[in-house]
Amino acid sequence: MFIAALAGLSLLVFLALRILPGDVAAVIAGTKATPERIAALRSQLGLDRSYPAQYADWILDLLHGDFGTSVISGRSVASQVAERVGITFPLIVMSLAIALVIGLPLGCAAVLTRNPHLRGLFHVIAIVAGAIPALWGGLLLILLFARGSGLFGLFPSQGFPDEGWSDPSSALSSLVLPSVATGITAGASVMRYTRAAVGDMASSQAVDMAMACGMTRKQAILKVALRLATPQLVSVIGLTFAHMVTGVMVVENLFALPGLGAMLVTDVGNRDLTSVQSELFLLAALFLLLGFAVDLAHRALDPRLKSAGVGSQEVSA
Repeated sequence: MFIAALAGLSLLVFLALRILPGDVAAVIAGTKATPERIAALRSQLGLDRSYPAQYADWILDLLHGDFGTSVISGRSVASQVAERVGITFPLIVMSLAIALVIGLPLGCAAVLTRNPHLRGLFHVIAIVAGAIPALWGGLLLILLFARGSGLFGLFPSQGFPDEGWSDPSSALSSLVLPSVATGITAGASVMRYTRAAVGDMASSQAVDMAMACGMTRKQAILKVALRLATPQLVSVIGLTFAHMVTGVMVVENLFALPGLGAMLVTDVGNRDLTSVQSELFLLAALFLLLGFAVDLAHRALDPRLKSAGVGSQEVSA
C-alpha cells in the first residue's frame, strides 16, 4: 500500500505541474528569446516529448536516486534539498518540542484541576493561542525580542549563519524566534487534544480501579489515563509534525531563513519544473512516511491492534 500510494502521489504531482499555464522553456529563455531558441530549450529539457515518456524518465531517475538538476541554478536538486533540510528540520523539531512542552502539561493540568475558574482560564488560553497566526505571532516576537529592532534585543530575526551548524550557538539562536512562533500555535492544538483524550480516559473504569487500589486521582490520571491516551496523542503529534512541515514555510520567509519553504517558493516563482516536482514528491513521501510511522507506533503502544491483526489472519485462514 505504501508503494502504491507513493506511485499515485508521483503521478498526481507530475500531472498537477503540467496543468499549470505557461511555457517553462519560454520563462527560462527570457522575453527576448527567439522561437528557435525556445524550441531548442524545450528539446533540451525533454518538454517536447509525450507526457508518458516524461513521467517514465522521471520515475526511472527517482528509482536511481537522481532527483534532477535545477534548470535555473544548474545544481542537483538532491544537494539543494540536503542543504536546506539542515535548517528546516531542526526548526520543525524545535517547534514540536515547544508545542509538546506547552500542550501536554497544560492539557493534563486542565483535566486535573477542579476549579471551574482555572478550567475556564485553560480554555481561553487554548482558544487564544490557537487563533494566533504564525505570521502575526512572528512579527510580535520580532518587535519584542529581535536584536536591533526589538524591545529586549535577545535573538536575531533575519537569516541563518553562513557557517551553518559549525557554530551551534548562533545557529540555534537564529531558530529560537521562528520556532516559538510556530510552537505556540501548535501547542494550543496539542493542549486541546490532550485535555480531550486524557479527560475521556479520566472517567473510564481503568482510572476508577486504579483509585480503588489506592492511587490518588492525580496519580491515576497521570499514570493510567495518560498512558491509555498515549496512542491518540501519538496521532496528534504525527499530524502536528506534518502540519509544521508546511506551516514553517511562512515563518521561514518572514525570518529570511534559507530553508525548504524559501526554496520551494523561489522555484515555483521561477517555474523550475524539475526542482518543484521533485521537491513536492519528497514532501508527499515524507507525509506518507509519517503516517506509516504513526501506524507502527500505534501497534507498539496498543496490544489490541496486534491481537486484532492475529485474529483476522486466523479467521481468513
